[in-house]
Amino acid sequence: MNRLDRQSFLGPDSDTLLHECTVGLVGLGGGGSHVVQQLAHLGVGGYVLVDPDRIDFSNTNRLVGGTLADVEAQALKVSIAERVIRGVQPEARIISVADTWLEATDDLKRCDVIVGAVDSYKERDQLEGFARRHLIPYVDMGMDVTDLGNNGFLISGQVISSLPGGPCLRCCGLVTDARLEMEAQAYGVAGGRPQVVWSNGVLASTAAGLVVQLITPWFPSSPEFVYLEYDGNKGIVRPHGQMGLLKGRKCPHHPAEETGDPLFDIRKHLARLESRSKVAEVERVPLWRRLISFFRNDCS
Repeated sequence: MNRLDRQSFLGPDSDTLLHECTVGLVGLGGGGSHVVQQLAHLGVGGYVLVDPDRIDFSNTNRLVGGTLADVEAQALKVSIAERVIRGVQPEARIISVADTWLEATDDLKRCDVIVGAVDSYKERDQLEGFARRHLIPYVDMGMDVTDLGNNGFLISGQVISSLPGGPCLRCCGLVTDARLEMEAQAYGVAGGRPQVVWSNGVLASTAAGLVVQLITPWFPSSPEFVYLEYDGNKGIVRPHGQMGLLKGRKCPHHPAEETGDPLFDIRKHLARLESRSKVAEVERVPLWRRLISFFRNDCS
């Protein structure tokens, strides 16, 4: 019996498609740790895990897989995520980068999908721009808690599927220059935002579903652009009003001529190809001939 038999409705080749794909996950806290766990159970075979932080005691209210022993050991969040994945997929292909995503671009640009669970609008903006340049679908998720004064608090959030050419986070109004400026002014004094495990779980499950729909769609008429909003006080996830208004529109913020790696260097690329060619040439020569050649050259 295949452990994935009960998700066979995803398609006859879904096991292979999920196994062969690689998902980049940037941010492995309350939201990202949920997504990692679900993708591992689903059978996604490749991961690029990015987070510079170590777990601390305050993370244990929401970081899936994190334990008090991890807090004691000051474990990296990428290490905890890797352990969660290998718990169900010992042979998974995992690249862990305990640093900012800017130090993981070589690995992230080879991903089939990137999921962002980052705190700041600046990081969202930059990460989405990176994904657009490399024509990689980007799924963004985030939650917030708003103080309503005498009316308590509002838990809210959003999950957006940002595909190359389609509406982006700026088109949605989620990332704006005004928000970026306010964030920059509050830098260093904003502190940690409120987070709770069940809301993170709802948003992460929604994001994981969008990732699977991109890899192995289980229904034919799925929307190319998805903007879902979460109302934690009412316990519902629904399409945001912008989703219908932006349907079919092209993005003016990430034009097609901006695609491609701005740091791409054709000289380095050709040098790598030449190096691989030489290695392949060497490997085609039988070992005994290479040894004879080595000793002759060494003795001459």
